[in-house]
Amino acid sequence: MKRRVVITGLGALTPIGHNVQETWLNAKNGTNGIDYIKNFDTTDFKVKFAGEIKNFDVTSVLERKQAKRLDRFVQLALIATREAVNDSGFNFKEENTDRIGVYYSSGIGGLKTIADEEDKAQAKGFDRLSPFFIPMAIINLAPGNIAIDHNIHGICTSSVTACASATNTIGEAFRAIRDGYLDMAITGGSEATVTKLGIGGFDVMHALSRSEDKNKASIPFDKNRSGFVMGEGAGTLILEEYEMALKRGAKIYAEIVGYGSTCDAVHITSPDPKGEGAKRCMELAINDAGLEMSDVDYINAHGTSTPLNDKTETLAIKRAFEGHLNNISISSTKSMTGHLLGASGAVEAIFSVLSTQDDYIAPTINYSNVDEDCDLDYTPNKGVEKIVNVSISNSLGFGGHNATLVFKKYTGE
Repeated sequence: MKRRVVITGLGALTPIGHNVQETWLNAKNGTNGIDYIKNFDTTDFKVKFAGEIKNFDVTSVLERKQAKRLDRFVQLALIATREAVNDSGFNFKEENTDRIGVYYSSGIGGLKTIADEEDKAQAKGFDRLSPFFIPMAIINLAPGNIAIDHNIHGICTSSVTACASATNTIGEAFRAIRDGYLDMAITGGSEATVTKLGIGGFDVMHALSRSEDKNKASIPFDKNRSGFVMGEGAGTLILEEYEMALKRGAKIYAEIVGYGSTCDAVHITSPDPKGEGAKRCMELAINDAGLEMSDVDYINAHGTSTPLNDKTETLAIKRAFEGHLNNISISSTKSMTGHLLGASGAVEAIFSVLSTQDDYIAPTINYSNVDEDCDLDYTPNKGVEKIVNVSISNSLGFGGHNATLVFKKYTGE
């Protein structure tokens, strides 16, 4: 028998907030987290904007020595996770954690560490590399460090599926609990690629916006969209078997009830122009939840602000929800945060969870020009109050990866 799975803790560090409360408040208010890049000098770069975390010192949470030995993506993961763990009220260090797992991801991992160490090796020799280079760079050391930080002894793993990474990772954690392999999981994703190599690499692919106006840079579904805006950050969710959460009197945000994943198998970077993979992914997730397409109230779209993604995702939604579109609200919170790559699905899962709790749809900001290929309700510019019993979160990644999570309002029953 499949077990119920609930969310009992949340943590976030994003371009619009240093924690979940601040991030969600700013999302509801339509705050733009896009601004001039401060991580490095952009004089020789055509891309000037990113969604960076602002005015935050990681050593306010992590010990200075510990922080020095971690790439930024792991630093952010640890900070968001500590918030989620505290929020859950569960004492991981005093409980038996053999049946608790860590499912945590990143799309790229320690990109800055890799670039910095390569520069050092070329200048001074490869015998001058840091002994922490490899542990700082590899993606699985995000969950590895989380496990060490919280004494977790169950499975510790990462799903790496580009921009679908966190959504796939959360989905796998959900299945592990639902099917009885675990009782609880720390899950989510982190990314820190606002670096010279990260911006340069995506820019030469013509994937990034070169807008000279921060309010016209990340504009999902707008006719004038020209590329995504890189973001950084982390999001963590505590998933827990329902009876366990009930027994310990845990605060329950929502239920996670469905997960779907497919592959387009069409192109290494471009989505299937017919949206077939994304369509089928949403259908699988909703079927997995035991719901009907008509039950969905809100879709947190992948909505990257690239010409192909937004057109294709719109088509996929139309095909999947044909006959029910008038009742569904959609928005892309990437309009505010930018695109957090492998962490985007975690932060957007949190937005989807909170939408069911607060009955509120965060907006797609800076939307002004209607595209005939993107003609759905994208909640333009201002958030709206709406009863949200069921929300879904979509993530689509290079390689044709599609992933969808389904969340349901918790009613106490």
